[in-house]
Amino acid sequence: MMLIKQATLTDVPQIMLLIAEVVPAMIASGNLQWDSNYPNAVVFTDDINKGQLWVAEVEGHIAGISAITTDQEIEYAQVGWDLTEIAIVTHRLAVSPQYRGLGIAKALLQQAEQEARNRNIKTLRIDTNTNNEATQKLFPKLGYIYAGEINLGFRQGLRFYCYEKRL
Repeated sequence: MMLIKQATLTDVPQIMLLIAEVVPAMIASGNLQWDSNYPNAVVFTDDINKGQLWVAEVEGHIAGISAITTDQEIEYAQVGWDLTEIAIVTHRLAVSPQYRGLGIAKALLQQAEQEARNRNIKTLRIDTNTNNEATQKLFPKLGYIYAGEINLGFRQGLRFYCYEKRL
């Protein structure tokens, strides 16, 4: 059974173990979006303190994470998005390799939709590295529409696909 809940500071050690599993798998598949420096415990602690980090638990273990925010990258304007429009933006979506195929990423994205409804926000946005084939398949299945490709200043040399969903 899966439980989606807001993360607490006591979850950070387990979250960092998940990241330690996810990053090498990403790199091995050619997805260099994350590395040994990002994301880190400081980033997740900040997310938790802002009340925007969610975890998926399976049998008491953190199997997935997602930051559900309204933080839009300035580079999103490259695909023509109006950055003054408030949107729910999912960042730092990750699922442990041990728990893939259980619908965890889908459940976390459904939590983002619920947060949008709770706040009466009609737009959801997300980006993913051009080498992340799993999310490129998942997002359209959940109703996200491809909006274009951008670069992100803090991840030099990488390209990202942007997706949007309207409720």
